[in-house]
Amino acid sequence: QVQLVESGGGLVQTGGSLRLSCAASGRAISFYTMGWFRQAPGKEREFVAAIRRSGRNTYNADSVKGRFTISRDNAKNTVFLQMSSLRPEDTGVYYCAGDADGLGYENPDEYDYWGQGTQVTVSS
Repeated sequence: QVQLVESGGGLVQTGGSLRLSCAASGRAISFYTMGWFRQAPGKEREFVAAIRRSGRNTYNADSVKGRFTISRDNAKNTVFLQMSSLRPEDTGVYYCAGDADGLGYENPDEYDYWGQGTQVTVSS
């Protein structure tokens, strides 16, 4: 079993930056595809970014391309999401997720493990 714990959320002004971290425990995640999703009030959970096991292949939602960067440190069993040029529409709860077979990336149903989420609020 894998436990995922997100941190780094908070309140930031439009144009600001935040770095989210996702620390995994219980099992090494080096072979997992790891993803970030977010959910705004009244909306469905949506894909933000994903990274394959090696870290060389990453995927971003169109809405965050050029602004968000996903990365991982397998030695530390941790995944990061660097967010820049934040906008009010980026507000939501951000979730870290792990896909054990490593095949999926944007479909939340393909992920096996989820964190509890961290709140990101971008003020205008």
